[in-house]
Amino acid sequence: MPETFAKIFDGKPARFEVGGTHIAYRVVGSGPALLLLHGYPQTMYMWHLVADKLAEKFTLVLADLRGYGDSGKPQTDAQHSPYSKREMAADMAALMTYLGHEKFAVMGHDRGGRVAHRLARDYETRLTGLAVLDIAPTLSMYENTDMRFAKAYYHWFFLIQPAPLPETLIGADPEFYLRRKIGSWGASGEVHSKTAMAEYLRCFQSDTIHASCEDYRAAASIDLDHDRADAGKKLSIPVLALSGASSFVGKTIDIKAAWQEVCDKLFTGDVPGGHFLAEESPDALLAACLPFFERCHKPSD
Repeated sequence: MPETFAKIFDGKPARFEVGGTHIAYRVVGSGPALLLLHGYPQTMYMWHLVADKLAEKFTLVLADLRGYGDSGKPQTDAQHSPYSKREMAADMAALMTYLGHEKFAVMGHDRGGRVAHRLARDYETRLTGLAVLDIAPTLSMYENTDMRFAKAYYHWFFLIQPAPLPETLIGADPEFYLRRKIGSWGASGEVHSKTAMAEYLRCFQSDTIHASCEDYRAAASIDLDHDRADAGKKLSIPVLALSGASSFVGKTIDIKAAWQEVCDKLFTGDVPGGHFLAEESPDALLAACLPFFERCHKPSD
């Protein structure tokens, strides 16, 4: 285990109070600031195979999204607004301000990519660059739903069902559900280390199960309202959209076309493996994202 990596996840994360909840985070490295946001149903630990190399070039801020990991799980409302990507993005903007980073880049995987996209929408002047891993914009994915997508992403439609239906069914055997769900997204089945899986299971308790359902309910309601309000407004910051070559997104969605609808300065590519780029193909991900973020922080750019 690299020395820097060992130190990143040693001990409890720091805690930042914001918006009636708290965000668990860790900071490591030096240089320009880079915020890393995880996906469902994971935690900041998903970056464990790339964090040490990124920390050689950047000040890394790793955070658990509200509702996940060691972050707070605030009470929801009828509109699911506490779990809107706008609220999640506001958490991260406030955290970066608290840490003294007025300007920063962000990379998000899965749900974290959707939070990162909203962060770019609402705080674009603060971002030097945005990288999204194995996603297309939420509005695009919903509007282009077909049988193939519905079968592969059944959880998008299951988790949004009214409480407590999905919470009860998942809660009957959380470990079975989590292992089956994330095990099915890798190109070669189970792609997570035993340590990583233990961390994800530790955090996948009843409060997280409910909060993560609220995350998806927000994505199918209030988030779409926010996205539609941004229709026709393109991001001007550099955007890197990467997919897994063997993932559903990589094989069936035209990533370039999807992201060109929302940004002007787009770079695309893929890396070997399935959905979990940072855990399946860490070296390939680093080879793609390091040059991008280095360019983003050059004053001439």
